[in-house]
Amino acid sequence: MRFLFENNVLDGKLRELTCGGAAVPLQPQVFDLLLYLVAQRARVVSKDDLIRQIWSDRIISDSALNSRINAARKALGDDGASQRLIKTIPRKGFRFVGEVREEVAAAPAPAIPALPRALADRPAIAVLAFENMSGDPAQDYFGDGISEDILTALSKQRWFMVVARNSSFTYKGRAVHIRQIAEELGVRYIVEGSVRKADNRVRITAQLNDATSGSHLWAERYDRELVDVFAVQDEITNAIVAAIEPQIHAAESFRAHRKPPASLDAWDLLMRALSHYWRVTRRDHETARALLERAVGIDPNYGQALSVLAANHMFGVHLGWAELAVVAPVAEAAALAAVRCDHEDAWAHAALGSVCFSTRRLADALSEFEQALALNPNFSLAQGYYALALSYAGRPKDSFEAAQRAMRLSPRDPSLAIYHGIAGYARFTERRYGEAIALAREAIRHRGDLTGAYRVLAVSAGMTGDGVLAEMALGELRRTQPNISLHWIATQLPWANEADREHYLEGFRRAGLR
Repeated sequence: MRFLFENNVLDGKLRELTCGGAAVPLQPQVFDLLLYLVAQRARVVSKDDLIRQIWSDRIISDSALNSRINAARKALGDDGASQRLIKTIPRKGFRFVGEVREEVAAAPAPAIPALPRALADRPAIAVLAFENMSGDPAQDYFGDGISEDILTALSKQRWFMVVARNSSFTYKGRAVHIRQIAEELGVRYIVEGSVRKADNRVRITAQLNDATSGSHLWAERYDRELVDVFAVQDEITNAIVAAIEPQIHAAESFRAHRKPPASLDAWDLLMRALSHYWRVTRRDHETARALLERAVGIDPNYGQALSVLAANHMFGVHLGWAELAVVAPVAEAAALAAVRCDHEDAWAHAALGSVCFSTRRLADALSEFEQALALNPNFSLAQGYYALALSYAGRPKDSFEAAQRAMRLSPRDPSLAIYHGIAGYARFTERRYGEAIALAREAIRHRGDLTGAYRVLAVSAGMTGDGVLAEMALGELRRTQPNISLHWIATQLPWANEADREHYLEGFRRAGLR
């Protein structure tokens, strides 16, 4: 089916808009929305109609819906002021009011195979309906529920496109190779799994596939007692979603590193930068900054790159690798720009929170981290940052619990060592020095060069009078942060309470720092 209006051709087969002979690809949700409005042009389409048809009844904010409407208008050369083609009917909905002519092909040409949808520059992912292995069709609801929850949770990530349920669930009960599914849906990654329920136990398997290479990137099995069906469903959904995002980042980083440097686009540069960002070393910090600045240079409105750039700057400040006065204005400008690009992006709010944290606006920092977690409850890094801010705000019990949540969310997270270090600092603040030492050692077991963990180890050993341990920790700390000093600690770290600052300084004094 082709719809022609003015100089534009909307082709439901090629999923693109042709303007003056040039094909303009549209984001899938924008295309589907535009096609639906054109097809339903004889009536006013309500917001509920659009959410049901385009987003499969998932919760969509008014601002997100309006942004898609504005994108559709922009693609047609329309705007919200003139509303020549897409008209907003107050309190009722939207209607396509342009003149349209439909063209229907007389017959398909079977000799010409259908072209697969082109992969987007940034990756797309499909979640297939989980297979019911119980032999009881009445149990389909449980597998479908898991799949839908995963799809909804992944949709909160702004890094990649998630194909709507209406498309991915059409393969339910059919034996179709994942490469064919990927070609038909235009995706790079596919999540599939199975559910086997027997008596009061359930076994759920899930795996993430790279459809272009045919490889399995991640797989896991979950065995649970079905005491509370919904609690089990939520727990497993959260575990799967938290595991998937870093796996996709790793796969995309590997893909970007295989490209010639001259061919790298903003997405490739961001993926390369992330691989350095997670390593948390001074050298990788500088490499990530340079790559992110190149990405923003290519696309100044690239929200994800702006967010990571701001967070990278602030992490460098906290670890003593960058001067707060120098990088804070740059980081804050990047974080604010990221929020303007997409105020529903959890990464943008986490980045702004990290700026507020390092510039001693702890109430604002906590608010931004809470907003990030409201937008994406599975965002383990925001949970970790939130835990750190809670400690410095004088709420160590809440900080420890938040750090524990970050660890549970993503037990294979690249930042797992950092979460252990933050939990250790929370225990130090509570004067529970033995637990702080144990957590710092666990962080060091994961990452032998982690500056924050050696800080916690040094101050905790100092307060317990363990001179040997304190000397070792200080030696390692001076290696990872050569500028460490009592003056740096007193002036650069953002405590809300003077007593907490003095407690930390006393631990370092007893450890032997001058």
